[in-house]
Order: sequence, then structure tokens, then C-alpha cells
Amino acid sequence: MPSNTNNIPNADIIATIIPEIELGQIPNAKSKQDDPFLVAFAEPFDPENPKDWPTGRKWAVTDVLSATVFNRIMVSTIMAPALSTIAREFDMNSAESAMALSIYLLATVFGPLIIGPLSEFLIWNVTCGFANSKEMLIASRFLAGFGASAIYALASGVLGDVWRPEQRGRSLGAQVLLSEDSWLLAPLGDGCSGLHRFFQAVMVLVSFTAFHETHEPRILRSRAERLRQETENQQYYTEDERLHANKSPYFMIGRALMRPQQLLAFHPVIQIASAISAFYYGILYIVLSTFSDLWTKQYGQSVEISGLHYIACAFGTIVGGQIGAKAMDYLYRRQGSRSNAEHVPESRISLIFPGALLGPVGLFVYGWAAQNRLHWIVVDIGIFISMLGMQMTGLPLQAYLMESYPKHASSAGAASQFMRSLTAFLFPLFAPKMYEVLGYGWGNSTIGFTGLIFGLPAPLALIYFGATLRAKARSSF
Repeated sequence: MPSNTNNIPNADIIATIIPEIELGQIPNAKSKQDDPFLVAFAEPFDPENPKDWPTGRKWAVTDVLSATVFNRIMVSTIMAPALSTIAREFDMNSAESAMALSIYLLATVFGPLIIGPLSEFLIWNVTCGFANSKEMLIASRFLAGFGASAIYALASGVLGDVWRPEQRGRSLGAQVLLSEDSWLLAPLGDGCSGLHRFFQAVMVLVSFTAFHETHEPRILRSRAERLRQETENQQYYTEDERLHANKSPYFMIGRALMRPQQLLAFHPVIQIASAISAFYYGILYIVLSTFSDLWTKQYGQSVEISGLHYIACAFGTIVGGQIGAKAMDYLYRRQGSRSNAEHVPESRISLIFPGALLGPVGLFVYGWAAQNRLHWIVVDIGIFISMLGMQMTGLPLQAYLMESYPKHASSAGAASQFMRSLTAFLFPLFAPKMYEVLGYGWGNSTIGFTGLIFGLPAPLALIYFGATLRAKARSSF
């Protein structure tokens, strides 16, 4: 049979060898033993399978991804210690200065749903440095966040493509270690503003050589195209091509763009997990947006010294990530050693509870120590414990979504990020008024009690009903 000039199998040919499937339904999986023309990864090892790549290549992809996240976090938080200075320079009230920080997160509410281009990330961060009015600063921060949001649509998908479930904790822990320590640069404030722009440009160039394709359907499609071209036999196909036979490119693009919204609207698992994650993410940005004011107003420290306390935030996040990662892999190995044990995504959820308790405890210590102006080390210990706890809740939730939606981890991550970014934008807006009215003691206690009331029952719902909800959920295809 002559080769197709586009190297794409004719839909009519596929239809003759594959029964047509109903829209939105997942066909029964086939193997090469069932159909010699099915192009799939070889078992137990295939050098083109991202999960079988050499460890060095896996870490290269993970490192590039983590470095990009590092820069995104640095850009979103670098101005936090200098908010009071920025407010004076641009004649901003407390709500407007908080808006200048959190508007970046509002952009990431929508960006992951449509994958903002990386070029906007670089261009608009440069513009922030030359802003001469509060309106220009806020607008530039919004557009910078919109472009940077591309990483939210990539992170879960790429890590899910490359690492196997038994390596999930290791890979997520490494990402935390390589990315979350960007908060350590917060004390340098605007001195790092030029550095992060240069770093962004370098990472764009590095990505072209170090970042390999990880999407399994795309890799298999390329293999099928080579086979069709080399053999001049158009019957070779992939499972992904079978699933999408007779569907137009416009339908495929539209379906992909709508998938995160569909997951968020119709999948209770996504809704519950996203709500838990969003709550803690909002608290994180309350801390980031108000922590400097605590030290400058309550303790009378300079802006430069106040920035040093963000190191406690960074260490708490890093330590929590490493503890959570090791616990995650240990629990997986322990479950795998049991006879007839089958790993289910809900087994990740039990690791949320230690963090769900530590987070509020840390907030209580931080709040009442600050209220009574105890020694600064007590406040930093409290924020360390709180950050450690919140990070320990985040890793299992991320792993849970990746394993609940292995074929569409990027879309699941984008759907979850929608709510996370929304709370990260909204929570800092009411935080200054909350502390003004309630003080640091009762303000943090209110947040902590809310965390206990919400943060414990919601994970229990996933443990007991998650598998049933996943089974009943509408297809994400």
C-alpha cells in the first residue's frame, strides 16, 4: 500500500480494523498479541518509554522542570519583603499592595487552562522592573503570571510520564528541594529582579536541548508514523489514534482545551482534592504577603532584616517535602510487600493527616508568639512547623491526582491549580484587615481552627468514597 504523504493513517482504514467507539467512551485496551499492527511500548523494557529512560535523562527533565518552577515561585514571592516600600513608592494602601503581590496568582487561575506562552512570562517580568505607576505594576504582574502559568500545565504531566508510582515520592521530593528553596532569595528582594530575568532566558535555551518529549501517546505516534513510512503499510496505529479515530483536529483541540474545566465541573475527586489544596495554598500566600509587615510593624525591624525570616518558610517547606516524599515511597513499598496487595490512588491520602495537624499547630504558635511579641525565634519556629505541615499535605494530594488521572495528569493538575490560584489571589486581600481586627493571635487561630475543621474530614471523604467517585465520574477523554 503506498505511503500516505502526511504519514497519518487514513481514518477509513482505521475504522475497518477497529470498531468505532462512542464519543467520550474509553475502548478496551488491546495488546500487540491481540493485534500485530498496534504500536505500543515493549514489555518489560522499551528504551523509548519515558519510564524506562536512563536515570540521568529522567533527572535532566525533572531538573529543568524544577528550575522553571523555582523561577516561577521566586517571581511570585520576591517582592513580598518589600511590599511596604513598594506601597510607599506608589502611594498604595494595604489592599493595593497585597493586590500587587497576588495579582500574579490571579493570572495563573486562567493561564493553565489555555497554556500561556513562555515568551509572555519573560517579557512582562521585564516590564515589571520598569513600572512607573501602581496600575502598570499590577497589570505587568498579571500578564507575567499568565505566561508563567504554562508550568502548571506541565509539572504533573511530565513527572507522571517519567517516574513510576514507586518513585513518586522521590521525584516530587526532588522537585520541592530544587524549586521551593527559591524563597531563600526573598531576603535579597529587588536585588534578584535582574537575576530571575536572566535565569528565565537561560532556562528557555536549556529546555531546547535537555528537555525531551515525555508524552507517551506522542512518542508512540511518532513510532507508528515511522513504521507506516518504512513499511508503506498504513495499518499500523496506536491506542491513542484508535481512541480518536474519525475525530477532526478541531474537535481534538477543543476537547483538550475544555478537559480541565470538565474535570473541575463534573469530577468530585478533583473538586474535593482541589478544595483541600486550595485552602492550604491560600494560607501560604497569607503568610507570604503579611510576614514582612509583622517584623517591620510589630517588631520594628528593617525591611532587609524582615526578609531573612522568609528563610524559616523555605526550610519548613523543604523539610516537609523531604519527610513527605520518603514517607510516600516507604508506604508504597510496604503495601507492595503484602500478598495480593493492589495499589490504589486513595492509599496516598493517609499521609495528609500528619501535615493537616502540624499546619494549624504551627499557625497557633506563630500567631500567639507574634501577638505577645515573644522572641523572634519562637515565631520562626511556628512558621517552620506550619510550612512543614502544609507541604506534607500537598505532596500526597499531587500524587493522588496524578495516579487518579494517569492519562490526563496535566489537565487534572490544571484543574486543581484553578482553585489554588484563586485562593492564593483572594486570601491575601482580606489578611491585612483580619490581622488589624483580630490581631495575630486570634487571626491565626481562626485560620488554624478552620484548617482542623476542614482539613481532616475532607481527606477522609476521599479515602472512603474516592474509588466509588472515580468509577462513576464521566470520562475525561
